[in-house]
Amino acid sequence: MDSHIPTLLITTLLLSISPKPVLGGDPDILTDFIAPPNSPPPNATFFTFSGFRSLVAAPVPAKFQVVKATMEQFPALNGQSVSYAALLYPPASANPVHTHPRAAELLFLTQGELEVGFVDSANKLYTQTLQAGDMFVFPKGLVHFQYNADAQVPAFAVSAFGSAAAGTVSLPNALFNSTVDDTVLALSFKTDVATIQKIKAGLKG
Repeated sequence: MDSHIPTLLITTLLLSISPKPVLGGDPDILTDFIAPPNSPPPNATFFTFSGFRSLVAAPVPAKFQVVKATMEQFPALNGQSVSYAALLYPPASANPVHTHPRAAELLFLTQGELEVGFVDSANKLYTQTLQAGDMFVFPKGLVHFQYNADAQVPAFAVSAFGSAAAGTVSLPNALFNSTVDDTVLALSFKTDVATIQKIKAGLKG
């Protein structure tokens, strides 16, 4: 009997233990669209989203506001790997530091100016001042922000995402409005529990 394992068997074994490719976005679907279960066949209304109508001729909000068109608000997006958000920045307001774990964000500024930026995995900050008509991409999963530094003029932007449910993790909320122990937060930020509690109280105001 040959004491050597056949080459084909070795190749098969190696392929079976090789790392599988990781999906970088929403899974592909095998149909044109995904209709809601136990419902009649959809008509054109199913593919129409009117949630942005409230923004037309609306007054400038008192604080930063986002209106989303994701799979949650617009079920026809299920399986389409795309979603939108309308972003309204009153004067001197910010969209706090946050991440989108499942998609990159492509922001298009239609009115005003914005200071934008993100931090990469090497802890390098990239910032830019956008004018109306500019676009900026925030890479998938990276911490980023937008800030309207103008004390008089509001700003308006529309963002597109490469996922029907990009997700948003607001760092202030995730850290200070969660049940993470105050001592853990104090040690993480090299401060004391009293300071952490003061930050938490400020976020609730």
